[in-house]
Amino acid sequence: MLIVGGGCRGRQFARELTAAGHAVRITTRSEAGRAAIEAVGAECWVGTPDRLATLRGALDSVTLLFWALGCASGSEDELGALYGPRLELFLTQAIDTTVRGFVYETRGSVSRELLAQGESTVRAMTERNVIPAAFLTADPGEAEGWVADAQEAVGALLGVG
Repeated sequence: MLIVGGGCRGRQFARELTAAGHAVRITTRSEAGRAAIEAVGAECWVGTPDRLATLRGALDSVTLLFWALGCASGSEDELGALYGPRLELFLTQAIDTTVRGFVYETRGSVSRELLAQGESTVRAMTERNVIPAAFLTADPGEAEGWVADAQEAVGALLGVG
């Protein structure tokens, strides 16, 4: 599994996934995030959605892909690109890989309009390419509920639980 946007709740979720025997890779923008990611048993990948080429190799051997960026920060233009053309291009790149499920975070501190735009893009791309998708609706400010929602998404996409 690849979690783009690891942060605190992504690492908490990764801890549970690795404890259950799953291989997890989490992205971080810089080496400064490596120790916290590796401490939960996940593989660290230094890359950013601001430069998609840095994430291309992160897709190797990934079955489920999480776009957990509902609390991303940046200028209006940067966030607009993140939830528009960058998300669409990243999904286009993921189609020709081992990715067989996509999880999208629908809530967070990013504007509702941008989150809805991203959700629309995910729905269109995954439907067109017959890739199952799940949508996290839990409040990212409530880590336990978010992790439970993410676990449910994994179970649904893997056909378990």
